[in-house]
Amino acid sequence: MPTKKFVQSFVLLTMMPSAILWLHAQSSHNVPGIALDQLELHNVKAEAANYSGKPAVRVDALPDAANGASYAILKGSRLHNGTIEVELAGKPGANAGPGARGFIGIAFRVQGNRFEYIYLRPTNGRADDQIRRNHTTQYAAHPEFDFDRLRKESPEKYESYVDLEPGVWTKYRIVIDGTKARLFVHGAAQPCLIVNDMKFGDSEGAVALFVGPGTEGYFANLKITQ
Repeated sequence: MPTKKFVQSFVLLTMMPSAILWLHAQSSHNVPGIALDQLELHNVKAEAANYSGKPAVRVDALPDAANGASYAILKGSRLHNGTIEVELAGKPGANAGPGARGFIGIAFRVQGNRFEYIYLRPTNGRADDQIRRNHTTQYAAHPEFDFDRLRKESPEKYESYVDLEPGVWTKYRIVIDGTKARLFVHGAAQPCLIVNDMKFGDSEGAVALFVGPGTEGYFANLKITQ
């Protein structure tokens, strides 16, 4: 018997006098919309926005947020294996430090303060420095396996190049299967990052919107299929 896929689509609709983040499930029943305040915020602030002509959720890392600790969990989400698709745009915020890259992506299998995540460094995409370009995408596992540890222990294994521009809407898709993850950007048929040994094994947990230090980030049209 074929496996029935369960699809969750998160679409931000701007409405007067408020904005609502709707959750729609394509299955035997519809899940009602959830308010923006149903995002569980960890070292970020979030608000409805219209960015470059697209209704979105804006997520900013708080100024004192530690690396890897700024994210917004989608309450009620749960993922083991499946696909997460979203449109996102990240750029350094107005008061960001010189090391800001517009870090933005998705965290998944969130359990407490532990999760796997794959994010982008948009300012690296067209940098006039090949090493920075090579570090445009990144896999990490919070809190034990941050980018710095992975880069020292396994140079170049968990990051790669893809063409990006800061502040520009980007199609982002990750496919998760057991201990493997694949990142696809710009609707490409082939992944730009391949991870075959995710550090927390074959687990499950919530899904979250992730931004790094100094980031002004935007998310729209999130869909989870499993």
